[in-house]
Amino acid sequence: MIPLLLTLSCLLFSVSAQTGIISPLAQPCNASLLSVLCINKYASVIPYHFFRPTSNNSTDLGFDSTSVPSDSSFTQLNSSDFLVFDRERGLELLGAHPSYQYVFSVSNGVHEAPVYVPSQNKLYLAQLAPPVGFLPQLVIDLNQSPPTLSEYLSDPPVYAPNGGTFHNGLIYWGVSGGINNIGGTEQRPGLRTLDPATNKTATILNNYFGNYFNTVDDLFVHPNGDIWFTDPDYSWFNGLTDTPPQLPSAVYRFRPSTGATYLVEDTLIQPNGIAISPDFQTVYISDSGADNGDISQTSRHGTYFNATGHRTIYAYNISTDASYIINKRAFYLAQDWSPDGLKVAANGYVVTATGKGVDVLDQQGALLIR
Repeated sequence: MIPLLLTLSCLLFSVSAQTGIISPLAQPCNASLLSVLCINKYASVIPYHFFRPTSNNSTDLGFDSTSVPSDSSFTQLNSSDFLVFDRERGLELLGAHPSYQYVFSVSNGVHEAPVYVPSQNKLYLAQLAPPVGFLPQLVIDLNQSPPTLSEYLSDPPVYAPNGGTFHNGLIYWGVSGGINNIGGTEQRPGLRTLDPATNKTATILNNYFGNYFNTVDDLFVHPNGDIWFTDPDYSWFNGLTDTPPQLPSAVYRFRPSTGATYLVEDTLIQPNGIAISPDFQTVYISDSGADNGDISQTSRHGTYFNATGHRTIYAYNISTDASYIINKRAFYLAQDWSPDGLKVAANGYVVTATGKGVDVLDQQGALLIR
């Protein structure tokens, strides 16, 4: 009994002696909408003793896994659908009655490259692996009620699109798969286009002076027609290519009119998502280097996660002639796992898929909502 009393006494003393405590740390933003939780002042002062375990290869331990025995309100993070860190702007984004719903059952695989085609009111996306070698893509028909999900094969097929965007009537795929023979053809990482009206695809880039690209993960198309894309090592780690990386992880700019490919960034460990602001002045690139692997010829496939590695979005200014980027600066350290895909909304907010959620950031990198 005495050790228990001593423990409780020490805990009470620790809490009472601590200053600046935010209480409660979390509370429903609206009494009638319990699924939306407001995090007060970003929980910037948590009462002792608190502890957040570190994520590892098999387990993603987010902010909600933090143990805070001195404030029971924090446990509400586990049962809330939306987390609001900036009450005013966050609630404005969510609207009066935010909700989300389960729509489709899909395989336990990696799904990437969602691209919406306005003229068809359809959403195209890719399934990479498992299983390795899956060739069809997926399409959601939003004209149906409820929407339907089906497989489709383009002509010729495209193996493992990993990033995509819609530009001037075409879907531009960043293709990550590389294999000698799949569906009767050889395919290598690069850039492909798909005409959704005809289902015809075309290869517009598949090498850098004879070297295979590594993955071609994500991309955007500048108004001048140049295609900017990231090229990390993940296809080798995930068994989507039969050749280990031949090039350093990097970011490139491709000019279809001339066929020239330009290196624009090679300081990131694993460049992943890439996006440009609506005013075409700022480029954002995520570095998911915390999720890394072995690129040697004899290595086993797979990645390891190191929480102290790079899991950061960087911002850059784009030159006046849109040919290069300058002024690299850290923009956002992911609160959960590593930032993957990126998009920039019309108001300049940055949206990123990271860990088990979607984070919305303002132009200075402040987390508004998840």
